[in-house]
Amino acid sequence: MKIYDDKHIKNIVLLGSAKSGKTTLAETMLFQAGLITRRGTVEDKNTVSDYHEVEHDRGNSVYATSMHTEWRDYKINIIDTPGLDDFIGEIISSVRVADTVVMLLNAQSGVEIGTELIWNYVDKFQKPLLFCINQLDHPKSNYEMTIESGKKRFGSAFTIMQYPLNQGEGFNCIIDLLKMIMYKFSATGGKPEKLPIPPEEMDKANALHNELVEKAAENDEKLMELYFEKGTLNEDELRAGLKAGMMHHQVFPVFCVSAKKDMRSGRMMGFIDNVAPSANESKHEMTTDGQEIICDPTKPTTLFIFKTLIEPHLGKLSFFKVMAGEISVGQELVNQTNRGHEKFNQLFIMDGKNRNPVTKLSAGDIGATLKLKNTKTNDTLYPKDVDYKVEPIVFPEPRIRVALVAKNKADDEKIGEVLAEVHMEDPTINVEYSKELKQVILSGQGELHLNLMKWRLEHIYHMPVDFIKPRIPYRETIQGHADANYRHKKQSGGSGQFGEVYIRIEPYFEGMPEPKDFNVRDKEIVELAWGGKLVFYNCIVGGVIDARFIPSVLKGVMEKMDEGPLTGSYVRDVRVCLYDGKMHAVDSNDLSFKIAGMMAFKEAFHNADPKILEPIYEIEVFVPEELMGDVMTDLQGRRSIITGMDSKDSYQVIKAKVPLAELDKYSTTLRSITQGRASYSGRFSDYALVPGEIQRKLAEEYKKNEVL
Repeated sequence: MKIYDDKHIKNIVLLGSAKSGKTTLAETMLFQAGLITRRGTVEDKNTVSDYHEVEHDRGNSVYATSMHTEWRDYKINIIDTPGLDDFIGEIISSVRVADTVVMLLNAQSGVEIGTELIWNYVDKFQKPLLFCINQLDHPKSNYEMTIESGKKRFGSAFTIMQYPLNQGEGFNCIIDLLKMIMYKFSATGGKPEKLPIPPEEMDKANALHNELVEKAAENDEKLMELYFEKGTLNEDELRAGLKAGMMHHQVFPVFCVSAKKDMRSGRMMGFIDNVAPSANESKHEMTTDGQEIICDPTKPTTLFIFKTLIEPHLGKLSFFKVMAGEISVGQELVNQTNRGHEKFNQLFIMDGKNRNPVTKLSAGDIGATLKLKNTKTNDTLYPKDVDYKVEPIVFPEPRIRVALVAKNKADDEKIGEVLAEVHMEDPTINVEYSKELKQVILSGQGELHLNLMKWRLEHIYHMPVDFIKPRIPYRETIQGHADANYRHKKQSGGSGQFGEVYIRIEPYFEGMPEPKDFNVRDKEIVELAWGGKLVFYNCIVGGVIDARFIPSVLKGVMEKMDEGPLTGSYVRDVRVCLYDGKMHAVDSNDLSFKIAGMMAFKEAFHNADPKILEPIYEIEVFVPEELMGDVMTDLQGRRSIITGMDSKDSYQVIKAKVPLAELDKYSTTLRSITQGRASYSGRFSDYALVPGEIQRKLAEEYKKNEVL
């Protein structure tokens, strides 16, 4: 296979809402370039892109899939992505390594919510972007509405390059405003006939062509001077102006296609070939310390791992972009993250599941390799005499959580290893065993996202699991003070057990004055792993408790704080004064005083106005203005406090503080009440008191289970 240099490599990513036709367009592009001799279809489950079993089951993309074409002396790497933001991790990592974004719009629907949600991420990267209006052959296609919605959302940068002459079931003609000709297709698509623009269309075509010329000219001073001088620009000058506009994110060319009927994908590929930036022209990648990485084959080899895939019967497949230098079979590089050495025994160009072996890849290219030992997504690899890290991909925080339970107890030990693989493949899936909740917590982007993880566990790894509602990590504290004493005495022949303690507990807050009622001999501040503090005072006088037993009392208090008296949750922000007690010369020991300290703390806690705290999350909901009322009503029903409202682009942003207990399946509810037109993000904020009625319910439930 021919090796291309950085000047002849184009990396594009296909984005768009579900059912916008990305996979079909990718298939047509491969067919146009001669990489495949027969086009597959999503319905027949034989496309190059959607080859995983789960994608065949669902009928749409779940994974981002790498492919390539060779077109007029250029190599075009294509990444087809899912259309749902549940799989945003696949989308973000693909956009990161692409040089140009191709955003598909469904001609029946215009700018959909899926387009909006994806755009929010694309806009952050500021990559050159072109739009492709697809499905113009559909009976319900509406080109004018699609253009209107595009201009409304993306502004004047939304630049018409073509328009259909007869959209709908009879669609076969497109007027190209760059070349100013009409393309006419046969019923089966393929190579079109080039014809003059019909006289009745000339006024419209000329007006749109002039708009295109003006748009191209305004991105370059020299072109603007030429435009004023000549009153127009030739085709090469137009391309130069459009390219400059794309590079500055000020021109988004808009093309028309019917991917299903193979109409005009070749023209768009020609534009990518001629105008879209090559790998060496794209914005330079950056290191974490602010250095530029120049895309140049003569520079030190730098690979960035942007995706990891575990294939059954094959192993770990690592996808990378050659940021600089060249990588050859047999070359050894160092992983910046762990300093491990990785030897590249195989190199591939991927076309779906097909691996095309190559001996070398150059700067700007995208490839894959098998069985790297200690390398994962976001790692940087380079020669041993180099040391920097490519700026990593920042993945969004999870929005939904469930507790995972293996149906077969025999799987309990293996499932941790499997879940680690799942996280390696998809960094937007978080897995943790919560000692506090005594549950395995699986977090993801949405209910569909987690359900597909369940499908994988059951179908790929053959581990049936259940998803149950996760427990809430409550905290316990007190608002009053109380004294308590406890005597632990046990006699069973020989040495017995004896320890008696008197303690006072009270709420702790920063800056509170030292105790005045006792003679403080020692003070210990414990920073609790779960947040908050325990401040422990030794106020023993007269040696009524030997100093060697004081740590045992503290240990007993800590053990009860680890499993609070009200709900078994962690206790925080308490001050304890040990001020009296008794011991026995023979029977007293560490265990006796640990038990006495634990039981005295438990009794005092119940008498000190105990309170339960719940985790509060700050969330931002992005919602169209007309749906704000429904979203606000739902939030208020979740005990939320609205903290503010703002606007961003065409969305309203509702900011609120919501108890974690009320966010269970919120993403599903939000999608339902807004028909999928809203999204949200959230992060932990703080802990707050639960209402009294909820506290009573939680305490009674814990007491009941404790008895059982």
